[in-house]
Amino acid sequence: MGKAFFIAGTDTSVGKTHVSCVLLAAAKARGLRTLAIKPVAAGCEETPEGWRNEDALALQAAMTLPLRYSEINPVALPLPLSPHLAAAAAGRRLSITQLAGFCRGTLMQRADFALVEGAGGWRTPVSERELLSALPRELGLPVVLVVGMRLGCLNHAILTAEAILKDGLRLAGWVANVIDPEMAALDDNIATLERLLPAPCLGRLPWAPDTVPSEQAGLLDIAPLLPALG
Repeated sequence: MGKAFFIAGTDTSVGKTHVSCVLLAAAKARGLRTLAIKPVAAGCEETPEGWRNEDALALQAAMTLPLRYSEINPVALPLPLSPHLAAAAAGRRLSITQLAGFCRGTLMQRADFALVEGAGGWRTPVSERELLSALPRELGLPVVLVVGMRLGCLNHAILTAEAILKDGLRLAGWVANVIDPEMAALDDNIATLERLLPAPCLGRLPWAPDTVPSEQAGLLDIAPLLPALG
């Protein structure tokens, strides 16, 4: 396996999947074989093939390796709740050991660039006792942080970065994803994060809800994630 990263967000609905798809597009543009995993997805629709999640399907469309849906999203939960609540409602119990096993199986595929996308923010519960932040620790993955650019994001981003480092993980980079097109002092806020976050900014994605991820591939620089590849 090549380089693999955990995609974390400063909160829910900050665009982790969109950023992941743009990162995959940027890697594809370099000729890299890519895959992505959404180990647990809460908020799925029932289809003839089983429960399907919109984010996991987007990742499947963006990656280059032809993986089965179950390899990308092994735990698909119907209700759009925190994973521990969605799992309980579905009569299931989640564990980090279980999720890590699913991820390791998929990460054995021959990919040059792999992403494991989280759910919600860094401290999202997956059970009564475990948090999803234990998954990248179990897998030993560096983290790429998606910062949803809106009022309050500075605090969320700095606290999340502190938690990532406290957990003994490396913050490999971060992406400024504009989710509030009316955010005041956007440039100043990004400049503040560039000074305070202990990792390079991989780029800024503007507010463009109808944009295809491949059209934004040139806006992110993945070179800091792939030093061996230049």
